[in-house]
Amino acid sequence: MFRWFAPGLGVKRWVLILLLGLTLTSIGLTVWLLDIYRNSPDSPLLPVISFLSLRTLPRMVRVLIFGLSGLFLIGLGFWGINRSLLIPFLQPGKRLVDQVAEYRRRERGPRVVVIGGGHGIATVLRGLKAYTNNLTAVVSVADDGGSSGELRRTLGIPAPGDIRNCLAALSDDEMLLTQLFQYRFGQGTGLEGHSLGNLFISALVDITGSFEKAVEESGRALSVHGRVLPSTLHNVKLLADVNLPHAQTHVRVEGESRIPRMPGKIRRVWLEPNDAPAYPPVVRALLSAEMIIVGPGSLYTSILPNLLVRDILEAIRVSKALKIYIVNIATQPGETDSYSCSDHVRALESTIGSGIFDIILCNSWYDSPCGDGLQWVRVDDAMRQDPRLYQADLVDRQAPHRHDAARLAQVLMDLYRERTGPLA
Repeated sequence: MFRWFAPGLGVKRWVLILLLGLTLTSIGLTVWLLDIYRNSPDSPLLPVISFLSLRTLPRMVRVLIFGLSGLFLIGLGFWGINRSLLIPFLQPGKRLVDQVAEYRRRERGPRVVVIGGGHGIATVLRGLKAYTNNLTAVVSVADDGGSSGELRRTLGIPAPGDIRNCLAALSDDEMLLTQLFQYRFGQGTGLEGHSLGNLFISALVDITGSFEKAVEESGRALSVHGRVLPSTLHNVKLLADVNLPHAQTHVRVEGESRIPRMPGKIRRVWLEPNDAPAYPPVVRALLSAEMIIVGPGSLYTSILPNLLVRDILEAIRVSKALKIYIVNIATQPGETDSYSCSDHVRALESTIGSGIFDIILCNSWYDSPCGDGLQWVRVDDAMRQDPRLYQADLVDRQAPHRHDAARLAQVLMDLYRERTGPLA
């Protein structure tokens, strides 16, 4: 019971106000009764007052009876009100006070912006939502493959795939509703390849009249704490120059889904149009952020398409937030074959410029095969000479080519507290 009076729950002020009101009411009633008794000794109410006030008992006994009874009824009333109002929102197996304390703690968490795409950004969000509700995910809308690409070509809307993944990761309840949102239709259904979440967002675009409103309403449906924002609302395409193997020439590849399939080494990537403005809430989020996280994710097709939006890159540069780049755990076929940590950083900074990130976070655990024919992204000598390097065990043992959400979030929060002080 006394945990309700712990700092930060927002309960004590209302309890004190209620007790003050009850005290004043009791004093007023007592004075009124005493005045009747004193001024009207022959009042017909005197026997009733005497009976109700237990006048035949000693004064201290009466004080204890009324005081303890009043405290018991006040406590019982608070318990009943809380149960009546909050029971629809209780999660099974958790005490109400624990849920309120956790919500208040996350509500006061740092303002974090995560930039990326695919499963990488979803992993970061899934881990960080245990520490803060002030999360903003910024994802690219340049995807032109699979369900997202088909809906983009058919309906003329920004690609919803990465946005769908982020909404699912930020959901309070990643059980049945979220699984339904992520459900992908199989062959023979007439909707093969499409995700139900993509169709849901597309339908909401038609209902609400805008893509950004559709994303916002989807977040409400999934009980999302945080925001998922497209980097731009313009119809942008991702292009790349790819150096052909065993040749002294390169080819130009158009389309995010086609770039990894082209054999050779990616030389550079860019957006068309290259002057597409950022979605304004993204810029505001970056300027007010306390921590900006870039990655993990596909370097050329998920991360860079966001940073190639000039307004976003400039907002990151001028932001006073702690800026962290998370290097992938494993190489990605068609994009980063045989890349080391320094290769990732070099490719990123050759496009956006150097001096942006405060910390380069790399994995330090390579004790088993990476799996799926992939290779570890290892910390090489060039990376060890970079003062921004921070290493930690970040591997998900069930899927070694991916980050573990809980471990990654813990490291990120430790780095944030170390840079901002113990009170952060």
